[in-house]
Amino acid sequence: MTKLWRSFFAVTVTLLLVAVGSVPSSAVGRAGAYDGEWSVVIQTLRGDCIGNVRVAVRIAGSRVLSPDPAYNARGAVASNGAIRVVVSRGDQSASGSGRLTRDAGRGWWRTARGECSGQWAAERRGGW
Repeated sequence: MTKLWRSFFAVTVTLLLVAVGSVPSSAVGRAGAYDGEWSVVIQTLRGDCIGNVRVAVRIAGSRVLSPDPAYNARGAVASNGAIRVVVSRGDQSASGSGRLTRDAGRGWWRTARGECSGQWAAERRGGW
């Protein structure tokens, strides 16, 4: 079971990792200043979900996109860099929030049931 949680949260947190407070719906669907490829380091501070993991995510049209179709990711980035993401697979889910700047970002994540939580840091790898 621990192995399943670790692999789910490695991908989940990857997607979650780019998220923050209220993202207005007007910010979704148009090209954004944060669009492009991002490298995200996810760190677990509480629980036994994952250790330090580095993952790649893509932001397009101010939406956070899932690199793996096996997971459902919903999220958006506001024009001020605030980002919020929810990632789910079956009955498991996690959410993340934080803030992006032009080339970097950071924030927090936690599982829906609260068994794991931690922080994330992102770095832009390329733009569109």
